[in-house]
Amino acid sequence: MLRVGVPAHFDSTYRHLLPPDIEIVQVPDDPSEPIEVEFWIVPYMSKTVARVLPFIRGVKVLQALSAGIDALIDHIPQGALLCDGQGIHDIPVAEWVVSAIFASIKFLPLYEDIRRSEEWGRRTEADETYQQLHPEEKKPVVPIFGEDLAGKSVLIVGYGAIGKAIEERLEPFGVTFTRVSRRKRYGIHAIEELDNLLPAADIVIVIVPLTKATEQMFDGPRLAKMKQAALLVNAARGPVLQTDALVAALQSGRIRAALDVTDPEPLPKGHPLWSAPNLFLTPHVAGGSPRFLERAFTLAGEQVTRYLKGETLKNIVTEGY
Repeated sequence: MLRVGVPAHFDSTYRHLLPPDIEIVQVPDDPSEPIEVEFWIVPYMSKTVARVLPFIRGVKVLQALSAGIDALIDHIPQGALLCDGQGIHDIPVAEWVVSAIFASIKFLPLYEDIRRSEEWGRRTEADETYQQLHPEEKKPVVPIFGEDLAGKSVLIVGYGAIGKAIEERLEPFGVTFTRVSRRKRYGIHAIEELDNLLPAADIVIVIVPLTKATEQMFDGPRLAKMKQAALLVNAARGPVLQTDALVAALQSGRIRAALDVTDPEPLPKGHPLWSAPNLFLTPHVAGGSPRFLERAFTLAGEQVTRYLKGETLKNIVTEGY
């Protein structure tokens, strides 16, 4: 009988999502002796994985519950397959991206700050911020209290499953899309074309995996290619952006940003990102959803079933991602 390892917190509520003819092995977060499993549904937290991996024996498939597998890729036992969690986080991350875009261009963090200060007259700060971001525009007669999303150009860097989900949710708002992926194909530009595409984009959404090729891909020279007042949205991994260069770009008033991830992470007290202007920041929560476990074990169940039948698994990681 196939021994399937599940995280220590596995809830029997989701047992029905896994095939009935398997042996469930709950893998403790801090094991003290070897654990034999052939198919391992990996814990979500990378620190737990690092503690457990040395005790796993006989594993042939590791099924991650996250789309990003940067914490796992260098630690896979020889001969084992790694499958990522593509599809689990599409909806919550895409919804976070859309929310972050609206929060940024509608100045919602500023208005929340105004509410807390009980100074309604401060709403003119929105107009002042807009003018600072758009110094080339003639000052309008009517104050600007928020921008339109309609008509903006959106560049999606990392056009995979989550990128598609983002596009589907933004499409009704009247934006235009440019897509970038690892390889060029119909309707999608290759990553080598990124520098030529950045100057035309009003909104740049970064949703690439963290690899040696993508680490600090948005450095100072690349950020400098972005359009004045463009919005950079990062829902990928913090090290994809060069933090010092990003802080400098924000402080100069050239661009704005919406981040769910940072480098370092967690962000320490006193770090300049806390006080950087034109920044919407959340603490790596974009993938959070009350339906996470349901989606995770639905995918895991499909994968175990495929393995039992000798079928090709989904989401097999190749070339680092």
